[in-house]
Amino acid sequence: MSLVAIVGRPNVGKSTLFNRLVGQRQAIVDETAGTTRDRHYGRTDWNGKEFSVIDTGGYTVNSDDIFEDEIRRQVLLAIDEADLILFLVEVRTGITDLDMMMADILRRSGKKVLLICNKVDTYDLIYQSHEFYSLGLGEPFCISSMSGSGTGDMMDAIMAALPEDTTAEYDADLPRIAIVGRPNVGKSSMTNALLGRERNIVTSVAGTTRDSIHTRYNMFGMDFYLIDTAGMRKKGKVTEDLEFYSVMRSIRAIENSDVCILMLDAEQGIESQDLNIHNLIVRNRKGCVIVVNKWDLIEKDSNTMKEWREFLQKKLAPFDDIPIIFTSVINKQRILDVLQTAIRVYQSRKRRISTSELNDFLLPLIEAYPPAAIKGKYIKIKYVTQLPTPTPQFAFFVNLPQYIKESYRRFLENKMREQWDFSGVPMQIYFRQK
Repeated sequence: MSLVAIVGRPNVGKSTLFNRLVGQRQAIVDETAGTTRDRHYGRTDWNGKEFSVIDTGGYTVNSDDIFEDEIRRQVLLAIDEADLILFLVEVRTGITDLDMMMADILRRSGKKVLLICNKVDTYDLIYQSHEFYSLGLGEPFCISSMSGSGTGDMMDAIMAALPEDTTAEYDADLPRIAIVGRPNVGKSSMTNALLGRERNIVTSVAGTTRDSIHTRYNMFGMDFYLIDTAGMRKKGKVTEDLEFYSVMRSIRAIENSDVCILMLDAEQGIESQDLNIHNLIVRNRKGCVIVVNKWDLIEKDSNTMKEWREFLQKKLAPFDDIPIIFTSVINKQRILDVLQTAIRVYQSRKRRISTSELNDFLLPLIEAYPPAAIKGKYIKIKYVTQLPTPTPQFAFFVNLPQYIKESYRRFLENKMREQWDFSGVPMQIYFRQK
């Protein structure tokens, strides 16, 4: 899926445009504390074609903002990673030194750039936009991200500038398994170990490999595409950069996959960035397998694995029904288990359960443990069916769906997970009026 980055100096309306592009759809990654460092990721579509959008912080120099350097580096990373840049300027202020600096960076990047002149709220302001031709980035598109005027033409131009989607070249029936995680947890080593050959995918230069690498894996009776998030950078770089870069890589890998192998570092444990990537997987409704790498470096006793498992499940709650495998990639320990588990999760994600089988199991269970009555009203669940969706989603037809509590939904989900193997697969349950 193509990636579009919105860049520009502060207060030109980048976040407003981002919100307009993604509409009511929730951003993929939660906001972090501190407005200046908020990073938003979302998806939008136009004429049936989807693409991802990244909103970056305002590019500035010599300001009072203590996060200025971090934001500037993140903007440069976004430019490096994106397929298309939307360079936002503001019509009333005209060209500033920061705009000229940004335009120079964009021209030298060699990337496709659309110059977007924002806050053109009246027809007269269109004439003022002509000065932006001097930035050397082509014709400015006049829009108002607040009212939405002009955004239709802009979206047409975005569609024309984005590269053709190449995923159609792959065999659609084969599973796509992505290896994701923070930098330096062993993703590349895992890929090398699985493929049985070294690949030059770890580099100290950001963005050396533009796209996730798809490799056909056909060994040991398994046939699937392995998606590696290439372009990881070495430890010497700033953590904030690494986190930003790894999430951008992860978005692409996750969106193009069926199952994600989320790798953790046994020495570092689970960190907030791992939880962010886990949330990406769940929100995109992809299968998940947790792999704790570098297990050979941990001092262990007979309970260490059990304690780790319990700790991870608590951290990953509420979606904690995930297979966890402890490996040492260097020693090739339990490598095959990882693949076999990922294939099993893929099959579970595609599982269809007949309506009669669902009702035969769930209706007696609901009768034995009915939902609690509210305000003297008894809730009756009459019928269950699986929806015709690519991932497991179930509809329960109820007389009073608004009174069913979250705890009861969890109870039903857990019973279904016990009865049918949905380990590692996010499941949606809906209560609908009968």
